Amino acid sequence: MSYYQPGILATPVPAQARHLFFALASVEALPQAIDNLLMLVDGKSAVVGIGESLSKALNVEIAGLRSFPALTGVGVENPSTQHALWVWLHGVDRGELLNRSHALEAALAPAFRLVQMQETFRHMDGHDLTGYEDGTENPHDDAAVAAALQSTGADGLVGGSFAAIQQWQHDLKGFHRLSAGAKDDIMGRRLSDNEEIDDAPISAHVKRTAQESFAPQAFVVRRSMPWIEGERAGLMFLAFGFSLDAFEAQLRRMSGLEDGIADGLYKISRPLTGGYYWCPPIKAGHLDLRALRIG
Repeated sequence: MSYYQPGILATPVPAQARHLFFALASVEALPQAIDNLLMLVDGKSAVVGIGESLSKALNVEIAGLRSFPALTGVGVENPSTQHALWVWLHGVDRGELLNRSHALEAALAPAFRLVQMQETFRHMDGHDLTGYEDGTENPHDDAAVAAALQSTGADGLVGGSFAAIQQWQHDLKGFHRLSAGAKDDIMGRRLSDNEEIDDAPISAHVKRTAQESFAPQAFVVRRSMPWIEGERAGLMFLAFGFSLDAFEAQLRRMSGLEDGIADGLYKISRPLTGGYYWCPPIKAGHLDLRALRIG
Protein backbone atom coordinates (compact mmCIF):
# COMPACT_ATOMS: atom_id res chain seq x y z
CA MET A 1 0.00 0.00 0.00
CA SER A 2 1.36 3.42 -0.94
CA TYR A 3 2.41 5.67 1.92
CA TYR A 4 2.48 8.75 -0.32
CA GLN A 5 -0.12 10.33 -2.57
CA PRO A 6 0.20 8.09 -5.67
CA GLY A 7 -0.59 10.91 -8.09
CA ILE A 8 2.70 12.58 -7.20
CA LEU A 9 4.86 10.00 -8.97
CA ALA A 10 2.34 8.38 -11.36
CA THR A 11 3.59 8.41 -14.95
CA PRO A 12 2.91 9.67 -17.47
CA VAL A 13 1.35 12.94 -16.42
CA PRO A 14 -2.45 12.77 -16.72
CA ALA A 15 -4.15 13.37 -20.06
CA GLN A 16 -6.14 16.21 -18.50
CA ALA A 17 -5.78 18.01 -15.18
CA ARG A 18 -6.97 20.98 -13.16
CA HIS A 19 -5.02 23.02 -10.63
CA LEU A 20 -7.31 24.53 -8.00
CA PHE A 21 -6.00 27.17 -5.59
CA PHE A 22 -8.00 28.13 -2.50
CA ALA A 23 -7.80 30.98 0.00
CA LEU A 24 -8.79 30.39 3.61
CA ALA A 25 -12.04 32.27 4.26
CA SER A 26 -13.30 30.91 7.61
CA VAL A 27 -11.20 29.27 10.30
CA GLU A 28 -14.36 28.34 12.19
CA ALA A 29 -15.60 26.24 9.26
CA LEU A 30 -12.29 24.36 8.83
CA PRO A 31 -13.20 21.14 10.69
CA GLN A 32 -16.14 20.33 8.41
CA ALA A 33 -14.24 21.34 5.28
CA ILE A 34 -11.33 19.07 6.18
CA ASP A 35 -13.70 16.18 6.87
CA ASN A 36 -15.19 16.72 3.41
CA LEU A 37 -11.74 16.92 1.86
CA LEU A 38 -10.80 13.57 3.38
CA MET A 39 -13.89 12.00 1.84
CA LEU A 40 -13.28 13.39 -1.66
CA VAL A 41 -9.52 13.01 -2.05
CA ASP A 42 -7.66 9.74 -2.66
CA GLY A 43 -4.19 11.13 -3.44
CA LYS A 44 -4.32 9.49 -6.87
CA SER A 45 -6.96 11.28 -8.93
CA ALA A 46 -6.60 14.32 -6.67
CA VAL A 47 -3.33 15.41 -5.04
CA VAL A 48 -3.60 17.87 -2.13
CA GLY A 49 -1.06 20.44 -0.96
CA ILE A 50 -1.16 22.53 2.21
CA GLY A 51 0.07 26.13 2.19
CA GLU A 52 1.91 27.74 5.09
CA SER A 53 -1.03 30.01 5.96
CA LEU A 54 -3.30 26.98 6.44
CA SER A 55 -0.83 25.22 8.72
CA LYS A 56 -0.55 28.41 10.76
CA ALA A 57 -4.33 28.66 10.99
CA LEU A 58 -4.22 25.17 12.50
CA ASN A 59 -1.46 26.30 14.91
CA VAL A 60 0.92 23.77 13.39
CA GLU A 61 4.38 24.17 11.89
CA ILE A 62 5.43 21.75 9.15
CA ALA A 63 9.22 21.67 9.15
CA GLY A 64 10.52 22.92 5.81
CA LEU A 65 7.24 24.48 4.66
CA ARG A 66 7.41 28.16 3.78
CA SER A 67 5.72 30.58 1.43
CA PHE A 68 6.99 31.08 -2.10
CA PRO A 69 9.54 33.93 -2.23
CA ALA A 70 9.08 36.77 -4.70
CA LEU A 71 12.50 36.66 -6.35
CA THR A 72 13.80 39.60 -8.36
CA GLY A 73 16.72 38.51 -10.49
CA VAL A 74 18.86 39.91 -13.28
CA GLY A 75 16.15 41.55 -15.38
CA VAL A 76 13.59 38.95 -14.35
CA GLU A 77 10.73 38.73 -11.84
CA ASN A 78 9.37 35.63 -10.11
CA PRO A 79 6.10 36.64 -8.43
CA SER A 80 4.67 34.98 -5.33
CA THR A 81 0.96 34.12 -5.41
CA GLN A 82 0.89 31.86 -2.37
CA HIS A 83 -2.44 30.30 -1.35
CA ALA A 84 -3.68 28.25 1.59
CA LEU A 85 -4.65 25.06 -0.28
CA TRP A 86 -3.87 23.52 -3.66
CA VAL A 87 -5.61 20.55 -5.28
CA TRP A 88 -4.33 18.92 -8.48
CA LEU A 89 -7.14 16.97 -10.14
CA HIS A 90 -6.22 14.19 -12.61
CA GLY A 91 -8.48 12.81 -15.30
CA VAL A 92 -9.09 11.98 -18.94
CA ASP A 93 -12.23 14.02 -19.59
CA ARG A 94 -12.55 17.80 -19.20
CA GLY A 95 -16.24 17.58 -18.38
CA GLU A 96 -15.62 15.10 -15.58
CA LEU A 97 -12.92 17.38 -14.16
CA LEU A 98 -15.29 20.35 -14.31
CA ASN A 99 -17.91 18.45 -12.32
CA ARG A 100 -15.37 17.21 -9.79
CA SER A 101 -13.93 20.68 -9.28
CA HIS A 102 -17.41 22.11 -8.71
CA ALA A 103 -18.15 19.38 -6.16
CA LEU A 104 -14.87 20.04 -4.38
CA GLU A 105 -15.44 23.79 -4.33
CA ALA A 106 -18.88 23.29 -2.77
CA ALA A 107 -17.57 20.80 -0.21
CA LEU A 108 -14.81 23.13 0.95
CA ALA A 109 -17.03 26.21 1.31
CA PRO A 110 -17.36 28.33 3.37
CA ALA A 111 -13.95 27.54 4.88
CA PHE A 112 -12.18 27.91 1.55
CA ARG A 113 -12.76 30.17 -1.43
CA LEU A 114 -11.55 29.20 -4.91
CA VAL A 115 -9.29 31.99 -6.17
CA GLN A 116 -7.59 30.42 -9.19
CA MET A 117 -8.24 27.49 -11.50
CA GLN A 118 -6.03 26.40 -14.35
CA GLU A 119 -6.74 23.59 -16.82
CA THR A 120 -3.73 21.70 -18.15
CA PHE A 121 -3.20 18.80 -20.54
CA ARG A 122 -0.59 16.34 -21.74
CA HIS A 123 0.92 17.43 -25.06
CA MET A 124 2.32 14.66 -27.26
CA ASP A 125 4.38 12.39 -24.98
CA GLY A 126 5.02 15.00 -22.29
CA HIS A 127 6.25 17.94 -24.36
CA ASP A 128 6.09 21.66 -23.79
CA LEU A 129 4.20 23.74 -26.36
CA THR A 130 7.58 24.89 -27.70
CA GLY A 131 7.96 21.31 -28.94
CA TYR A 132 10.74 20.39 -26.51
CA GLU A 133 10.36 17.39 -24.23
CA ASP A 134 9.81 18.32 -20.60
CA GLY A 135 11.37 16.50 -17.64
CA THR A 136 14.05 14.67 -19.61
CA GLU A 137 16.37 14.59 -16.60
CA ASN A 138 13.73 13.40 -14.14
CA PRO A 139 14.95 10.72 -11.72
CA HIS A 140 13.10 7.42 -11.98
CA ASP A 141 12.05 4.53 -9.73
CA ASP A 142 13.94 4.53 -6.42
CA ALA A 143 15.75 7.74 -7.36
CA ALA A 144 12.40 9.48 -7.89
CA VAL A 145 11.17 8.30 -4.50
CA ALA A 146 14.35 9.59 -2.87
CA ALA A 147 14.12 12.96 -4.62
CA ALA A 148 10.42 13.60 -4.13
CA LEU A 149 9.43 12.12 -0.77
CA GLN A 150 10.29 12.70 2.86
CA SER A 151 11.93 9.55 4.23
CA THR A 152 12.34 10.54 7.89
CA GLY A 153 10.40 12.42 10.52
CA ALA A 154 7.57 12.10 13.00
CA ASP A 155 4.27 10.32 12.39
CA GLY A 156 2.45 11.88 9.47
CA LEU A 157 5.59 13.23 7.80
CA VAL A 158 7.18 10.19 6.14
CA GLY A 159 5.86 9.99 2.59
CA GLY A 160 5.06 13.67 2.51
CA SER A 161 6.34 15.83 -0.32
CA PHE A 162 6.85 19.51 -1.09
CA ALA A 163 5.41 20.94 -4.31
CA ALA A 164 6.69 24.03 -6.12
CA ILE A 165 4.33 25.50 -8.73
CA GLN A 166 4.79 28.29 -11.25
CA GLN A 167 2.54 29.17 -14.15
CA TRP A 168 4.71 30.34 -17.07
CA GLN A 169 3.32 32.21 -20.07
CA HIS A 170 5.21 31.70 -23.32
CA ASP A 171 5.67 34.10 -26.22
CA LEU A 172 5.14 31.29 -28.71
CA LYS A 173 4.82 33.56 -31.73
CA GLY A 174 8.12 35.20 -30.91
CA PHE A 175 9.73 31.87 -30.15
CA HIS A 176 8.71 30.36 -33.46
CA ARG A 177 10.20 33.33 -35.34
CA LEU A 178 13.62 32.33 -34.03
CA SER A 179 16.01 30.17 -36.00
CA ALA A 180 16.35 26.51 -35.06
CA GLY A 181 19.78 27.22 -33.63
CA ALA A 182 18.56 30.13 -31.50
CA LYS A 183 15.76 27.98 -30.09
CA ASP A 184 18.19 25.18 -29.23
CA ASP A 185 20.55 27.68 -27.58
CA ILE A 186 17.75 28.86 -25.27
CA MET A 187 16.91 25.33 -24.23
CA GLY A 188 20.35 23.72 -24.39
CA ARG A 189 18.94 20.75 -26.29
CA ARG A 190 18.34 20.02 -29.95
CA LEU A 191 14.67 19.90 -30.85
CA SER A 192 15.43 17.33 -33.53
CA ASP A 193 16.67 14.57 -31.20
CA ASN A 194 16.40 15.97 -27.64
CA GLU A 195 20.15 15.59 -27.16
CA GLU A 196 21.94 18.00 -24.84
CA ILE A 197 24.25 20.45 -26.62
CA ASP A 198 27.71 20.41 -25.06
CA ASP A 199 28.70 23.86 -26.33
CA ALA A 200 25.35 25.56 -25.64
CA PRO A 201 25.57 29.04 -24.08
CA ILE A 202 25.99 29.19 -20.32
CA SER A 203 22.53 30.80 -20.21
CA ALA A 204 20.89 27.69 -21.74
CA HIS A 205 18.07 26.32 -19.60
CA VAL A 206 19.62 22.85 -19.37
CA LYS A 207 22.88 24.29 -18.05
CA ARG A 208 21.15 26.63 -15.61
CA THR A 209 19.16 23.78 -14.07
CA ALA A 210 21.58 20.83 -14.30
CA GLN A 211 20.59 19.12 -11.07
CA GLU A 212 23.93 17.42 -10.46
CA SER A 213 25.82 20.74 -10.74
CA PHE A 214 24.54 22.07 -7.41
CA ALA A 215 26.04 21.43 -3.98
CA PRO A 216 24.19 19.58 -2.63
CA GLN A 217 22.72 18.14 -5.80
CA ALA A 218 19.30 19.60 -6.57
CA PHE A 219 17.17 16.72 -7.81
CA VAL A 220 13.40 17.16 -8.10
CA VAL A 221 10.64 15.27 -9.93
CA ARG A 222 8.96 17.46 -12.53
CA ARG A 223 5.30 16.92 -13.45
CA SER A 224 4.69 19.99 -15.60
CA MET A 225 1.87 20.28 -18.15
CA PRO A 226 0.93 22.88 -20.81
CA TRP A 227 -2.04 25.24 -20.57
CA ILE A 228 -3.98 27.30 -23.14
CA GLU A 229 -6.47 30.13 -22.61
CA GLY A 230 -7.50 31.76 -25.87
CA GLU A 231 -4.32 33.21 -27.40
CA ARG A 232 -2.41 32.87 -24.12
CA ALA A 233 -0.47 29.68 -23.47
CA GLY A 234 2.45 28.27 -21.57
CA LEU A 235 3.55 25.70 -19.03
CA MET A 236 2.24 24.96 -15.56
CA PHE A 237 5.53 24.06 -13.94
CA LEU A 238 5.23 21.58 -11.09
CA ALA A 239 8.09 19.94 -9.20
CA PHE A 240 8.07 17.68 -6.15
CA GLY A 241 10.91 17.33 -3.66
CA PHE A 242 11.63 16.02 -0.17
CA SER A 243 12.31 19.68 0.61
CA LEU A 244 11.90 23.00 -1.18
CA ASP A 245 15.63 23.72 -1.17
CA ALA A 246 16.49 22.01 -4.47
CA PHE A 247 13.85 23.87 -6.46
CA GLU A 248 14.72 27.18 -4.85
CA ALA A 249 18.41 26.71 -5.63
CA GLN A 250 17.52 26.11 -9.28
CA LEU A 251 15.23 29.14 -9.39
CA ARG A 252 17.87 31.41 -7.88
CA ARG A 253 20.42 30.31 -10.48
CA MET A 254 17.87 30.66 -13.29
CA SER A 255 17.21 34.22 -12.09
CA GLY A 256 20.91 35.11 -12.18
CA LEU A 257 21.23 35.45 -8.41
CA GLU A 258 24.11 32.98 -8.31
CA ASP A 259 26.40 34.36 -11.00
CA GLY A 260 24.60 37.27 -12.71
CA ILE A 261 23.49 35.19 -15.71
CA ALA A 262 19.75 34.78 -16.24
CA ASP A 263 18.29 31.66 -17.81
CA GLY A 264 17.63 32.01 -21.54
CA LEU A 265 14.12 30.72 -20.91
CA TYR A 266 13.12 34.17 -19.65
CA LYS A 267 13.67 35.48 -23.18
CA ILE A 268 10.57 33.66 -24.39
CA SER A 269 8.58 33.04 -21.21
CA ARG A 270 7.75 34.63 -17.88
CA PRO A 271 6.29 33.29 -14.63
CA LEU A 272 2.87 34.61 -13.63
CA THR A 273 2.46 32.79 -10.32
CA GLY A 274 4.43 31.00 -7.63
CA GLY A 275 3.44 28.81 -4.69
CA TYR A 276 4.84 26.24 -2.25
CA TYR A 277 2.77 23.44 -0.73
CA TRP A 278 3.27 20.44 1.54
CA CYS A 279 1.56 17.27 0.34
CA PRO A 280 0.69 14.98 3.27
CA PRO A 281 1.19 11.21 3.01
CA ILE A 282 -1.51 8.57 2.73
CA LYS A 283 -2.60 6.12 5.43
CA ALA A 284 -5.19 3.39 4.82
CA GLY A 285 -6.25 5.03 1.57
CA HIS A 286 -6.86 8.49 3.05
CA LEU A 287 -4.81 11.61 3.60
CA ASP A 288 -2.70 11.25 6.75
CA LEU A 289 -3.11 14.57 8.53
CA ARG A 290 -1.50 13.64 11.84
CA ALA A 291 1.24 16.22 11.22
CA LEU A 292 -1.56 18.81 11.23
CA ARG A 293 -2.89 17.28 14.48
CA ILE A 294 -5.94 15.95 12.66
CA GLY A 295 -6.91 12.29 12.91
